[in-house]
Amino acid sequence: MGRKRSSRGHRSPVRRERRPSITGTVRLTEHHGFVETAEGTFRLASACLREVMDGDVVAVSFRRGGSGSKRAMVESVVERAVSSVVGTYAVAGPLGTIHPLDTRLKVDFFIPPQDTSARAAGVEPGDVVRARIVAYPSRAESGVVTIEQRLGGPDAADLGIQCVMARYDLADGYPALSEQEAAALTLDIDKALSDPLRRDVRDRFAFTIDPVDARDFDDALSIERTPAGGFALGVYIADVSHYVAWESSVDLEARRRGTSAYLADRVLPMLPERLCNDLCSLRPHEDRLAMTVDIELDARGRVQGARLYPSVMRSRARLTYDEADALLSGDSEPSSELARLCALAEAEGCDLAATLRLADELAQLRRAVRERRGAVDFDTVEIHALLDSAGTPVKLTCRQRTRATSLVEEAMLLANECVAGWLARRNLPSAYRAHGAPTPDHLQAAAGTLVELGVVDRTLGLAIAAGSQDAMRRAIDATEGTPASELVNALLLRAMQRATYVPHNEGHYALGAEAYCHFTSPIRRYPDLIVHRTLKLALARERLGARVARERAPHLVGIGREALDAIVPQLCRSCSERERIADAAARASQKVEVARYYGERLGEQFHAVITWVSDAGAFARIADTQAEGLIHLRDLGDEWFEFDDRALTLTGSVSGRVVRPGHRVVVEVRSVNVARGYLDLALVTSARALH
Repeated sequence: MGRKRSSRGHRSPVRRERRPSITGTVRLTEHHGFVETAEGTFRLASACLREVMDGDVVAVSFRRGGSGSKRAMVESVVERAVSSVVGTYAVAGPLGTIHPLDTRLKVDFFIPPQDTSARAAGVEPGDVVRARIVAYPSRAESGVVTIEQRLGGPDAADLGIQCVMARYDLADGYPALSEQEAAALTLDIDKALSDPLRRDVRDRFAFTIDPVDARDFDDALSIERTPAGGFALGVYIADVSHYVAWESSVDLEARRRGTSAYLADRVLPMLPERLCNDLCSLRPHEDRLAMTVDIELDARGRVQGARLYPSVMRSRARLTYDEADALLSGDSEPSSELARLCALAEAEGCDLAATLRLADELAQLRRAVRERRGAVDFDTVEIHALLDSAGTPVKLTCRQRTRATSLVEEAMLLANECVAGWLARRNLPSAYRAHGAPTPDHLQAAAGTLVELGVVDRTLGLAIAAGSQDAMRRAIDATEGTPASELVNALLLRAMQRATYVPHNEGHYALGAEAYCHFTSPIRRYPDLIVHRTLKLALARERLGARVARERAPHLVGIGREALDAIVPQLCRSCSERERIADAAARASQKVEVARYYGERLGEQFHAVITWVSDAGAFARIADTQAEGLIHLRDLGDEWFEFDDRALTLTGSVSGRVVRPGHRVVVEVRSVNVARGYLDLALVTSARALH
């Protein structure tokens, strides 16, 4: 087969042309693997799944699958993303075994007989451990590990969160050297004001609005009506770059983390507490250093101009979202604390309720501006577990957008756009936030499913498939408040590319923005810190001159322009990956607490809505809490169910019963797996469509 006859009658090898390969990043789901490349995202051949892990950089070539679709074949692993695995320890003869809790990994790992790490760590069968990978699995051989840490027995209270942290390589606490470095930092207002770039804006009535349990306040607002009937909006962001010197211990640790991680029971901050909860926190009635954006808008909410500069500011009021919403609605008597805040503001000549109404008016105008230019707002469900003092989940809540959260969000979006536009017009490398247009294939698949399910008509479906942002928004708006809403949002979100950080402006598709960056949260995001440094260097160059800017660069940000430009691409890649990890860990931690919550409710029945179906079964969201669980195929009924991936249906082979997204059901909590964050449900009633 592989040889042919030569002209002299002898066999000679066939010269096979080497297949071209490209590199990409592996992304695994529970059932499939994909590789993200510069040419697009491709499905991995199932034979390759044993040898790769999520995040690995691989070289792949392509072949055609049985259905004619292109499949990626792993030729080699260029860079490993994972160095450890979290799993359950067991004994198999002379070998120890680790069964991964991450169900995306399809192979067990082994501990050779001569390895004594299990005994040294005091590990017993059934314990959950973190193990360092000594040899990675291949298509022919199993992986080998050695135990690094015993995370706990099956009944440990915080085992699930510890597993999440170990799985995503997240550390609790901060290195001692960085803590010491941060503790030595001080606030010197007089010295800060000696900087010719910095302005004193402490006379303004600025305020913060944050969740009730917030400990760090990195953004504040002020707003006034202009004589022309427009708006003068001030956005004040903590000046973290003033304190965090380039390549200091704090900077290197913040760079390694990339972002704060918000887990269900704790925050793993990017910066030491001395900075994030003290020096850089815009606490009320305390002088603070900030980066300020003054934005002038006309009566229709259109930007007329923006000024950017370092400042000294003072927040005059700290509001929670609930308090801000109460003032905006005016429906009930304010609480004693809210009344006190209003009285303090009035003493300073500010009507707090009127100020919030003005900000709310601007937020509504800005939403209209973004809609006109094609922005698409996705309505996603974010579950938050409320824990008691013992760390036990007592309630599940769903974070929702309100007038108060919206007015803050719109102000931050606007500030981010103004800063990004300022940098982009000067063609300055920095950490821009880019979101590319979805690929036609993904949009056509999403639109086809929505038409097939009858959620949108053919005309609207064709417009969505063609990439019309207006059509997507109309589909989202038309189904808002209905069971189909989540399906529309899910399908369109799946069609979107993931937003990433890039060194040059590429625009933001979902926001409909020509230029966008993250500027407003340097306490918790490293890209924002990069933007602040770039901005300070550019401001110094423009306002003080190139020579003075070069001389002052170490004082301003600790690094010169050339050095910063050279490293920005690498930082953008790292920050994008760390963001993905932190987001995944946050979701996983909430799933752990959801599983703990329903572990006390086994056998109970709840109304739910089918949100998605796959070849594994049907996903259902419980109406009371918005928690999602899986109804395995075996728990749908006593028959075989056929999965249609285009119509998103599961059809019973005997009864012909169809299960599809949007159907109302009653489910029973069958089991939970806290360590994995799994909630398993069983179907009690037959699925029926919502009307």
